[in-house]
Amino acid sequence: MSRVHIIGGGLAGLSAAVELAAQAQVAIYEAGPACGGRARSFYDRSLDAIIDNGNHLLLSANAFTFRYLDIIGARDTITGPDAPIFPFFDLTEHRGWTLRLSRGKIPFWVLPGGRRVPGMKLKELGALLKLVRAKAETTVASCLGEGALSRKLLVPFAISALNTDLETGSARLLGNIVQKSLARGGNACLPRFPKIGLSESLVDPAIEYLKRYHAQIHCGTRVTSLNQSHGRITSFETSTGTVTVEEGDHVILAVTAPVAKNLLPSLTVPDAFESIANAHFRLPENVTARGVVNQARFIGLVGGVSEWLFLKGNVLSVTVSAANRYAKRDSSEMLATIWSEVRRALDPVLPTPLPVAMPPARLLREKRATFAATPEQDKKRPLAKEGKSITGLNNLVLAGDWTQTELPSTIEGAIQSGLAAVSVAGFRSPVT
Repeated sequence: MSRVHIIGGGLAGLSAAVELAAQAQVAIYEAGPACGGRARSFYDRSLDAIIDNGNHLLLSANAFTFRYLDIIGARDTITGPDAPIFPFFDLTEHRGWTLRLSRGKIPFWVLPGGRRVPGMKLKELGALLKLVRAKAETTVASCLGEGALSRKLLVPFAISALNTDLETGSARLLGNIVQKSLARGGNACLPRFPKIGLSESLVDPAIEYLKRYHAQIHCGTRVTSLNQSHGRITSFETSTGTVTVEEGDHVILAVTAPVAKNLLPSLTVPDAFESIANAHFRLPENVTARGVVNQARFIGLVGGVSEWLFLKGNVLSVTVSAANRYAKRDSSEMLATIWSEVRRALDPVLPTPLPVAMPPARLLREKRATFAATPEQDKKRPLAKEGKSITGLNNLVLAGDWTQTELPSTIEGAIQSGLAAVSVAGFRSPVT
């Protein structure tokens, strides 16, 4: 049986490993203490709670992600409302509202009657058409017009989806998301998220699945260099010793873009990045909201620093995308601002108002969370097979959400990239 060495234990590497487990001998080499990369959860002692290093909202349209969950037996660890509902709170107008998408492809939700964005006009829907028709060089800002639809929905959606500011963000990448979700109707837009944490849904079940196939998982093992001869990788150096790559073995490089560039200097990769900030607040008791917020267990925030607020038992988690703009802001001041916004948004739907004094809190800043999803950076994304063609190494392929998936940095893109790498390596995969 062939052997495949997977360098990197994030979701791209795990996706490839899970797909290969029944087809080859798999070995994963992960530099960190645990697999999962930027999509994992951990126990935080300061909060005495399990938190995610970043919040992620999945959609029912994420076909490769749910296929992955089905293979590892973890679909039941994902939850979400039974309807395509998205509650929002406008911090500028101090007003809550809910987007209720039509389940089918016919967008009845845009008609008057309480389902659509408050104050929007039908002519504003032209922005969506511009996005799905966008050229490679088009930015999001050039597609969005004035009006309620853009300010209250498309702007927060674009920033969170791309993790990039609108002036430079790629309209083509955002348009691809629109085509794969909103354009398919509300049944493709059911919001989903882990019941407990990212590791409990996406990582731990995958590790257990791989162990059943006797995969080797080496955490705390950093790959420092690749040795090559006669057009193939013959071995690679790690922090724990040399690993020999036998004839017929394959190597999937599923590390971050900067690490890939360091290991393969001839490779062109994205080299501009955006950060994400996540604030976590622990309350003495579980927070239970009323109405649609209780049904959804999250709320989108418009007009402030905060963007998405998730209710996770006694922990309130807030995501701030495209956070380079807040890099110089003091963490304590930023937490205080976010807590004020959380109180304003949630108090109207809580039986008892949140305390004025900020509870125990933690702000996590992921400085290189994603590549900057701009037209310029999108052009620098290599295909999985370019691990072979650019380097001339016939047993090397690439994986990672920074490779060319036609999506920005997302969980779906990372998992898709792992499947593409499996296919390029010559194994069975749903991605060709």
